[in-house]
Amino acid sequence: QMMKFAWDNYKQYALGKNELRPLTKNGHIGNMFGGLRGATVIDALDTLYIMELEEEFQEAKEWVEKSFDLNVNGEASLFEVNIRYIGGLLATYYLTGEEVFKSKALELGEKLLPAFNTPTGIPRGVINLGRQGTRSLFSPCSGMSWSWGWASAGSSILAEFGTLHLEFLHLSELSGNPVFAEKASHPQPGPLGPAGVMNIRRVLNRVEKPQGLYPNFLSPVTGSWVQHHVSIGGLGDSFYEYLIKSWLMSDKKDSEAKKMYDDALEAIEKHLVKKSAGGLTYIAEWRGGILDHKMGHLACFSGGMIALGAEHAAEERRQRHMELAAEITSTCHESYARSDTKLGPEAFRFDAGSEAMATRLSERYYILRPEVVESYMYLWRLTHDPKYRHWGWEVVKALEKHCRVEAGFSGIRDVYTTTPSHDNMQQSFFLAETLKYLYLLFCEDDVLSLEDWVFNTEAHPLPINHTDFKA
Repeated sequence: QMMKFAWDNYKQYALGKNELRPLTKNGHIGNMFGGLRGATVIDALDTLYIMELEEEFQEAKEWVEKSFDLNVNGEASLFEVNIRYIGGLLATYYLTGEEVFKSKALELGEKLLPAFNTPTGIPRGVINLGRQGTRSLFSPCSGMSWSWGWASAGSSILAEFGTLHLEFLHLSELSGNPVFAEKASHPQPGPLGPAGVMNIRRVLNRVEKPQGLYPNFLSPVTGSWVQHHVSIGGLGDSFYEYLIKSWLMSDKKDSEAKKMYDDALEAIEKHLVKKSAGGLTYIAEWRGGILDHKMGHLACFSGGMIALGAEHAAEERRQRHMELAAEITSTCHESYARSDTKLGPEAFRFDAGSEAMATRLSERYYILRPEVVESYMYLWRLTHDPKYRHWGWEVVKALEKHCRVEAGFSGIRDVYTTTPSHDNMQQSFFLAETLKYLYLLFCEDDVLSLEDWVFNTEAHPLPINHTDFKA
């Protein structure tokens, strides 16, 4: 019902725009997708299909067939276009077998390739989706890529260039063209780049890791770190997730990914995992050796990730990691339980006198994020402890009470007041992730079984072992 309500209102007031603004009953385009439209359509497709909302799925499919235009100009986030659009189209193709989704995914995938034209082959964060082939050294127009202005000194972001592997392997598998897998694994140097062939992983394996940790910013020109900020939340998060998932998706053949994951998790356990005075386990952030005792909502995916990885570890490690996963997920549950709305803040701290609470006004908002319920879903599937379903149902009730408005669902500006003001935005990831993970939490385990599917970081399911590119 929640999905149908979110979709019906999007369709009525914002179809073809990227998101619905539910208070003002209009659409929002934003600047993340570089002229692409319909982010909510593409993000919602597989959820509608899995939930057997057949009429609504047909409405979404019809929009893709008739109105989804890829001949656009504008600067887009390589990461966001990959995880939402490529991921959503690939998943829907694999679920339905309908060619339109495959052809759109491949056509869009080709438009992302110029981002890799850097001296190291590490892609920049922003790509102009306009006509390819008109580039010159002196004309930074279509197809050229550069890095986000706010990213540290023109660097590439770990979570962004580290979150391409799953989708690009499938693009190669479906197209029969190894270029996608090569770019995501063995990027060729671009026209501006003097360097030889270089593997994203090889760059990362070669570069010095402080204490075995991966900082969030890397120069696509030199292949070295730009500063030493480490986080399992935003900027770092899905890099780690895609290491373990690359291994799982390869049917456990990609041993390089598994080793990188194991080594990274060991460094995280050693340097970042902490226990608060009140007994809550959390993952701190690391700034050049100094710990910042805060955890972002985005970092709450890590409980699910660690549980997923533990499932396949040796016995001693398996038990330790399952306990760690359960403890982190419990801490994230506390961030929800300690708020007046029973929804969690964007970030929460472990300072004197305050645990698992946001202490800054700027961190008290909730924008319909999925990471906490994502971990509930994984922990439920891997342990069948009924508390995860109870916790999930608390979230359902809180969303209905505080985020449901007349024409959709909206984020709220302060989780610590029971009369919150709404931010007037129904994020596309609410339909792609939050509602999908909640639905799967209450499904039988064979609905999108973890044996057969790996979820990309936007919760789009990709089949295991469809591809085995040994780049």
